[in-house]
Amino acid sequence: MSDVPHPNLKEVGIRDIVSGQNVTIVQPANIYGCELGDDVFVGPFVEIQKDVRIGRGSRIQSHSFICELVEIGEFCVIAHGVMFINDLFATGGPARGDKRLWKSTKIGDRVSIGSNATVLPVSICSDVVIGAGSVVSKDITQPGIYAGNPARLVRKLNQAQTAPTPSF
Repeated sequence: MSDVPHPNLKEVGIRDIVSGQNVTIVQPANIYGCELGDDVFVGPFVEIQKDVRIGRGSRIQSHSFICELVEIGEFCVIAHGVMFINDLFATGGPARGDKRLWKSTKIGDRVSIGSNATVLPVSICSDVVIGAGSVVSKDITQPGIYAGNPARLVRKLNQAQTAPTPSF
């Protein structure tokens, strides 16, 4: 049995994070080198990579992946299984560690992203709802409800329809 190869095991965990007051993380989770604001909730089986910032009062539900270079605003909801992408395969394949090819994503305040959505490197303004299973491939600059692949505006939201910022 000594000739049997052994796998290279890496441990998941929570390390090198900056967190505000009243942050909840449900384990198992793999969270490292990021910043979590006050009152952030992170569900189980989530990976949040380094250089990610998550604003106050935001919720990250289970099985979501937030890669490097993502900034999420305040009071956002990232539903179950949401995937963020930072590598657009600009050279026809993966960047293979060349982070100069990666792009960033910025999510405004009070944005809700539905289960199993995929978010490419984009900017999303505040007060937006992204439907479940949608693929966001272009910037969103107007509050509203977006759905589909690619995500398109389904309905505009006026100021009276946008959610007020909760106070803790």
